[in-house]
This record gives sequence, structure tokens and C-alpha cells, in this order.
Amino acid sequence: MAPQRNTGAGAEAELPEYAGHYRLESCLGSGGMGVVHLARSTSGMKVAVKVVHAEFARDPEFRGRFRQEVGAARRVSGAFTAPVVDADPEAERPWMATLFIPGPTLSDHVKRNGPMAPDQLRRLMAGLAEALRDIHRVGVVHRDLKPSNVLLAEDGPKVIDFGISRPKDSELRTETGKLIGTPPFMAPEQFRRPREVGPAADIFALGSVMVHAATGRGPFDSDSPYVVAYQVVHDEPDLTAVPENLAPLVLRCLAKEPEDRPTPDELMRELRSVAASYDTQAFIPAQRTGDAPEPEPEPASEPRAEGPEHRPRRRLRRPVALVAGALGLAAIVTLAAVKLTDDPSSTSKSGGSTPPAASAGFSPWESTPAPKGKKGTPQCSYGAGKLLCARSGLVFALDPSDGRLLWRRSVTETRGGQPVLSGGLVQPALDRSRHLEAFDPTSGTTRWQQDVPPYSGLAYAAGALLLTGVDGTVTGVDSASGDTKWSHRIPGHEAPYFASFPGDPLAYATSASGDGTRTRVTAVDPETGDVRWDAWLKGRLKPVGAAGGAVFFVSVDAVYGDARAVVRYTPDDGASRRVPLPVPLEQAHGTVRGSLVYLMGSGGSLVAVDMAAGEQRWRLETAVTRGSAPVADGRHVYVTAPDGRLLAVDAGDGRLVGQTPPRFAKNADQVAGTVPTPVIADGHVYAGAPDGTVFAVEGSDPSAWSH
Repeated sequence: MAPQRNTGAGAEAELPEYAGHYRLESCLGSGGMGVVHLARSTSGMKVAVKVVHAEFARDPEFRGRFRQEVGAARRVSGAFTAPVVDADPEAERPWMATLFIPGPTLSDHVKRNGPMAPDQLRRLMAGLAEALRDIHRVGVVHRDLKPSNVLLAEDGPKVIDFGISRPKDSELRTETGKLIGTPPFMAPEQFRRPREVGPAADIFALGSVMVHAATGRGPFDSDSPYVVAYQVVHDEPDLTAVPENLAPLVLRCLAKEPEDRPTPDELMRELRSVAASYDTQAFIPAQRTGDAPEPEPEPASEPRAEGPEHRPRRRLRRPVALVAGALGLAAIVTLAAVKLTDDPSSTSKSGGSTPPAASAGFSPWESTPAPKGKKGTPQCSYGAGKLLCARSGLVFALDPSDGRLLWRRSVTETRGGQPVLSGGLVQPALDRSRHLEAFDPTSGTTRWQQDVPPYSGLAYAAGALLLTGVDGTVTGVDSASGDTKWSHRIPGHEAPYFASFPGDPLAYATSASGDGTRTRVTAVDPETGDVRWDAWLKGRLKPVGAAGGAVFFVSVDAVYGDARAVVRYTPDDGASRRVPLPVPLEQAHGTVRGSLVYLMGSGGSLVAVDMAAGEQRWRLETAVTRGSAPVADGRHVYVTAPDGRLLAVDAGDGRLVGQTPPRFAKNADQVAGTVPTPVIADGHVYAGAPDGTVFAVEGSDPSAWSH
């Protein structure tokens, strides 16, 4: 069978023919993490196989999320879910096979057929209550129950997609900031009290799903997820057109406080008495031609079904401007975060010594350098005295003093990363393009172009471009000329992906052992390809920085990918030091400054770990979900939020000392999943925002940013 092609989100040019022993036959759907295929086992059994996108397979964060999904799906696999048949989360392209369940999703059914009849609604609600009872019995909270995650099978509804589920007894329930889900189907506590997110959040989602099934819209309805989030927390649900005998029970599910919602068992008891005509026959969906797809999660805002049955949208009780401006909400497709407190004007000034004077002649600025119609958040780096940025197929340079556009070039297949200065030239971040080019930083003219064989990994380090071929061979390309300098395999690594850090002459390849208890770390000279040192270290490690002759790692959980410790390794004497984190961090990004390691977790926790003292110095809950990697200048730590805010935190005690206003995109339904890391240069801080702007602020006094 010829390799398949896929045109969905995150598509690869060629898809694999097999996942394990399962032959992939057709594409059922594509989503943020992977592609779902209809496949067959050796015996001919139909299965649905999710294969992680190649671009994410090399990212430990996404591997961690996938391991989490496999673990949760196996834990709940039963009569009301799609049972897991097989999985290999450690494969080069991680995959999971579940039993194929023919039938449309609830979302597809409502779009095609309109709202459900009352007897169908009762059966649906009973089936979902039974499913949640079994899910909660094994200690799992789904946290993203929505119409696209409900399959309408002949024997009743099935709940699918456990990609963001968590055991309800997880240690992470003690930390603030796990705000993920889809706004129209999230419970109030997922926005305002993330520590308390438990099984009752799924009951709230069930209530929202029932309103959608009955009306084609949600109980909190708006085109913007930011407005929906505000309504979920503050407004009463709109149950217009929900059958009268079900409306009181749905209303109880949508109670603002978790303790006021019924349990799944209480729901089933209530449903038995809803009507004497309660029908226990299975819901049989309308017949369709061909196999029904089992798609990935849909974007944050469900499209409204068309039809005369739908009531007009209700009038909002509070103005939208209040929601977007004062609350600073942010949603990321299905990974949504909302900040409901901390007015920017209330941030306090950093304590300690008096801030240094602002740089002479510098004034804060913002610039929108991309042509009208270009989308995406600009991502920038600093080099050759310029801001080097990329956005939506463009690479451009800005004057850091005033934001003037110096030059702009069109490129193809940008992967959303910032361009870098390597070998004295601007190197755009490309997404597996076989045509590479480098630009003069002053004029933007092309200095060299090079066609290269297919590759699966790309990294820049110390004036060289490292390309990892599909066969695992690594090729070193001179960044200044485009000439190939060396090409060979790295001993002990099948398909190495490299990490490199400013000021460090080496690149680091890591590979975890099969049982996840050890990591092989190999330091490679980018100029020659020679191995400088090689070591086996305890734990599953992810490099985050290098300083003072040492390399720093986060040690991540083999199941969920959470950071549980920070490790410092000194190759000169082979010494290593491990500092445990009191509370694990989800999908942590890090930076190193001296002996301090700053980590930003995807749930909003920012921590400082003092490796010299062997302790966590401080921890701050920022309420920013899926924020950028942190950067530090010694006095402050900076992160950017998905809504375009730049936050400054006191490096000494972890207090939030300033933040800029949000900069939403014009159509603020989505915020880019890749949030640009701030740039520090000459005492100034630069950042990109979803509205397309690049902006600059003075770094000496962040408390003045919001004024």
C-alpha cells in the first residue's frame, strides 16, 4: 500500500503505512496532536489508530501528554468508552489503537439532523451518566466532555478522547493553574478554582452537552470563548427549548458550585422518574454511507448548527469590552486559559534597591510589520543589533530602538519559531523544507541557498546547522556558507534531536532508556561532529540550559511528562545534583541564569530553583496557562501569555511586579498555541502578540507598564 497523504491540521507529506502491527487504511480525522486512522489488525479487526504528528513526536511535552492519554484511556476502558486495544507511546511516532466504533459524533449528528427528540435526549443523558459513573469509579476526571467527544453507537453513547484527563487523586490537584478544556463546556471552577477541579466538572460539562443536543447551541452562547468563559462563571444558563421534564435536572448539572451538582448515580435515579414513557432502547443513529469517522477534538467554539429550530442568541448581561479588557481571558483551541483576577493596575512595584534609570532616549513602542491579512503571532530573537522576527511565511528585521521595519522577506513552510542569527546570517525556522536559505542581517538579501535530503530534526548550534535525517544520520552544515561539513550517526542515538544554548559551544542529544529510568546524554561538537563527552544519568531528562561548565535538565515523569526535579551535571568531574520539586510542574519550559533555574509550567506555575543551595527558592501561580518559556536578566523573570500580555516577576522573591495589557487578535476566537519567548536586549524587553504586533518596553521598572 502506498503511503497515505493527509491534508489535515499538522499534516505530514507522507503518513506511515503501519502503526505497530496495524495497517492504516484511511484517515478518519486530524487534530492538534495527531491523525486518527481506520486500521486493521493482522486478523482483520477494525481499530481506530491515533498517530502523533511527526513534528510533536520529538517533543517530550507532547510525548508526555500522549502517555497521559494512553494511561487514562486504559484505566477507564470499558463498556462506555472506546477500549484500548494496543499502544506504543515510546515509538518514534507514538500511537494508540482503540476498538473502532461506527457511528457519528454528537456534534456531527446535531449539525446534520438538528436537535434531538425528547426521548433521544433522555437516553443520551442516561448513557452519559453511566459513562461518567464508570470513568469516575476508576479515579479519572475527563475534563473535556463535549459533543465532539461523544460517539453515538448503536448500544449507546461512548465517551472518547482522554488527552487532557487526570486521575482525580493526582498530586497536581494541590497546585493552581491547570486550566484546560473547551470554554463552552468547562465548569466555573476550571476558570476560577483550578485546585478544586474534580468529577463534578464533568457533570457540569454533561449539562452543557445536553443543552447542545437539545438546541444546537450551548447554555452560554457567544462567538467568542472569552465571553463564554465570563458567562460560565457569572451568568445563568439559557435553557430555552430544553424539554420541560429535563430542564430542572440539566439546571442542577449547571450549578455554579460543584457540591450543588448531582452525582452520576443521582442522575440515573432521577432519569428513571423523568417520564413514565422512559424508553431504555438503544439510540440508533441515522444510517450513513461508509464508515463513520472518529475525529479529533474540535476547536474551542463549536459551530452553530443551522436551522429554524434555533432560538436567537440571548443578549449579554455585561459588555464584551469588560470581559476582554479587565479580565484578560485567553483560550488556546482546546487548551483554554482564563485570568479572572489580578487587574494589571494593581501590580506592586519590585522591592529592594531603587530600579536603574531608564535607558537614555528609549521610549516604549509597538509595531505591526506584517501586511494586512497575515495571521499568527510574531516570534523574535535578537542578533546583529536587530530584532529578527517571523510571522506567517515572513521573515523581517526591526530596529530595536523604535520598531521601524528594516527589511522583510517571504519564505515558505515556516514552523512558527523565531529566526536565529547563526554564522553571522539570519536563518529562518523552517518546517522540514528541503530548500534552506540564509539572509544577510543588514539588507535581507539571500546569501546562500541549499537543497538538502529529507530530515526529521533541525537545530542551530555554534555556527552550524544540525540536520537529523530520516535514517538517523546527522549532517553538520556551515551556517555561514551552507556547505556540508560532516555527516554521520551519533553513537547510542537512533534519531537524535539536539538542544543548544547561547554561549555554549556544544549541542546535546538525549535518549531515554526503554524503562525510562536513565537518559543517555551526548555532547557533540557542531563544527566537527565529534563526541566531546557521553554520560548515562538517572531519570528521564530534558535539557533546559547550560552555565558555568554545567548542563541543567528537568527530570520528567515517564507517564505524564511532568517535571519532578531539576538536575545539574558537571562533565569535568562527572558530578550531578538533583533538587526535587515540592509539587510537579506540567510540561515545563526552563531557562538558566547562573545557579538559578526558572521553570514555567503549562498550568501557570512559575518556580525558581537554586541549584547551589539545593532548594526551590519560590513559586508563583501566574494564572497563565500555556505561557511561554521564561527568560531572566538577573533582576526580573519574564514570560508572555497567550493573550499577548508580557509579565515581569521579581527574580528574588517571585512577586508579580508588572504586566502589559492584553493584545488580542481581531478575531479572538483562538490564541496561538506556540507562545513566543520574550527577548531581552540592552535593558529592554521585546515580545510578540496575537494581534500581530511586536512591542518593546523598558525593563528597569515593570510596575509602570500598565500605566
